[in-house]
Formats: sequence, structure tokens, C-alpha cells
Amino acid sequence: MLTAVVGIVVGLLVLAFVVAVTLDKGPPPADVAFAYEQAWDHLDFSSLWALSADELRDGLDRKAFVAAKEAAYAQRRGLGHLARSISVEEIGVHGGTAVAHTKVDLHDGDTARHEVHLAHRAGRWVVTEYHLRADAAST
Repeated sequence: MLTAVVGIVVGLLVLAFVVAVTLDKGPPPADVAFAYEQAWDHLDFSSLWALSADELRDGLDRKAFVAAKEAAYAQRRGLGHLARSISVEEIGVHGGTAVAHTKVDLHDGDTARHEVHLAHRAGRWVVTEYHLRADAAST
């Protein structure tokens, strides 16, 4: 009898875990866009790979992507940690796609504005495009 009760409890816990994982949509697109900006600022290429869709990974697995980016930025470490603050100014979500307008205030007083395109794939938001906004006049 005790074995049956334990079996039922374990089965219910497993079912609850599966349902919770299935229903978890992960972080919202604004959080992903913010994290992507932050990863670029920190030159955190492993996080960039994880936040990027396949089309931004240069056809590389995580290890090769990180190695390629680290080699490319080895002599350019001054390009990291430039942000004083990062914010998502606007987010538009349309079904399984989103566009975030981000603002990066730099330590030197300038501002960079980016457009981050995202798609909801395999249960999570990933970045599909990343570029300077057309209205990104530096302030």
C-alpha cells in the first residue's frame, strides 16, 4: 500500500514538473533584447550564442562561435564595457515575432540606439537581427 502511494505521489510530481516546463515561456522579448545588449557590452560571446537564433551564429556551434569571437576581439577589448546604462525604449510584439528599440548610454556621453528583432522559437525568444536604428543619431 505504501509503495503504491509513493508511486502515485512521485508520478504526480513528475507530471507537475512536465506541465510547468511545458508552460514556461521563458523570459519576455524585452528581457532577451536587454540581455543581448548587455552580452555585447560585456563581450560575453557564450551568452550571445545562447540568445541568438541560428542565423546569427555564423553556422557555428557554441564552442567554435565563442572561439571565433574571442579571436576577433582579442585586440579590441576596449570595445567592451562601454555602456553606462542599457534600456529597452519600446517593444512591439506581433504573435511570434518582436522588435525592440534599445538605448545604450555610453560612458563617454554618447548614445547608441539599436533595433533588435526577435522570434519565438522552440519555446523561447531569440534574436534574429541586430542593427543600428535608422533614427540613431548620436546625442
